[in-house]
Amino acid sequence: MTKRSIAAAAVAAAAALVMTGCSAPAESGDQTITFMGWGSDEEIATFKTMIAQYEDAYPGVEVDYLTVPAADFATKLQTMIASNKTPDVFYLQPEKVMPFADAGVIADLSSFVEDNELFDADNVWAKAIDMYRYDGTTPGEGAVYGLPKDISAFGLAYNKDMFDAAGITAPTADAPWTWDEYVAAAKKLTSGEGADKVYGSGPYSLEAAVWSNGADWLNADHTEVTVTDPAFTEALQWVADLNLVEGVAPSPEELSSQGDYDRFVSGKLAMTGVGTWAQGSLWNDAKFTWDIMPWPVSPKTGEEAIWYGGIGFAVANSSKHKEAASNLAAFLAFNEDAQRTNIEKGQAIPNLIDMAKDEWLTTDKPPANKAEFIRILEDYGRRATQTYTFNSDWFTLFNSNLASVQSGEQSAADYAASVQPEMQELLDKGIAEQQKK
Repeated sequence: MTKRSIAAAAVAAAAALVMTGCSAPAESGDQTITFMGWGSDEEIATFKTMIAQYEDAYPGVEVDYLTVPAADFATKLQTMIASNKTPDVFYLQPEKVMPFADAGVIADLSSFVEDNELFDADNVWAKAIDMYRYDGTTPGEGAVYGLPKDISAFGLAYNKDMFDAAGITAPTADAPWTWDEYVAAAKKLTSGEGADKVYGSGPYSLEAAVWSNGADWLNADHTEVTVTDPAFTEALQWVADLNLVEGVAPSPEELSSQGDYDRFVSGKLAMTGVGTWAQGSLWNDAKFTWDIMPWPVSPKTGEEAIWYGGIGFAVANSSKHKEAASNLAAFLAFNEDAQRTNIEKGQAIPNLIDMAKDEWLTTDKPPANKAEFIRILEDYGRRATQTYTFNSDWFTLFNSNLASVQSGEQSAADYAASVQPEMQELLDKGIAEQQKK
């Protein structure tokens, strides 16, 4: 059978099943395709449901769903690629688009976002697609090498019961807190000692602080490391000082014994960053009323900032069943029933804009202020800096000993000065590697 668009395939399959009860045809007889990802128990359960929906629409195709712990995924995938056993479909991080595309590992899926009925460019977040575009030189432009599993916004969650008890009113989109106001509220919410201590703040997003203060890890064309910029180190030091000076956030040692999510759901953190992927877990784990509020702004700029992101579905160029694999990726990314399952399981903002702004936004499950997640996507969210470079080794190096600042062993300025030269070397190496392709 000739290659079809996902729209034609999905519509034909659905029509065959509904109208005649017949099986939809596969490429050539029964096929098994492999799909590899990671995720929480909730995410894995969600994808089992979505895969079953796909298999119902394509009776000639069976999906072998492989899950790997997130920490092991990159190593496992590289091993499979090297041994010519690349999964037909797999999770794709935006920072892997350029090296995988240049190496010929992943297929160009542009035809699945052009001129077909299932994909409506006006009804899918452009930012979700653009994370997987690459024209051979510039990320975010050109061919599409991945379809969005989701688009995620990183919001600032708060324990509303604790806010009410302390007489604190959450800020609004029209009047976000400044850093100083955030600290003042966090102090009111901090109490107790030892293992029973309740902190007002969890670990604060460094991206939110750095970007709001007018700084970034790299310059505008992503060729120069800029972490020694005083605006950058001021933001980094402010984040560290939430623990070191203000005493409103747990230390790295405390977080190593109990992470921020567990502290939040156990009532030991009043505010902490959470992604949209955590909704389902919070529905199950939080025994209090929680919501989302705007991120505070630097007093210097008054600018809001936080990151948005996501994971994509890639199709292996080496797949023997590339059409079926591409159809799976597109079905999971764009099919209404599959996206509705995401809503029901609390895994993500739907990729379909009308569904996000209607069904998802009006569900009665928390957070009540889902509109803040939408505002991040539409107004002030930014794509992570490391996704604009050929590799993120420079960023990994920056994070490798960040705990020395968070624990007070080094000042932010000293740390940045010590790590900047090697970061620049790694960035330069990535740029040269890309130019060699």
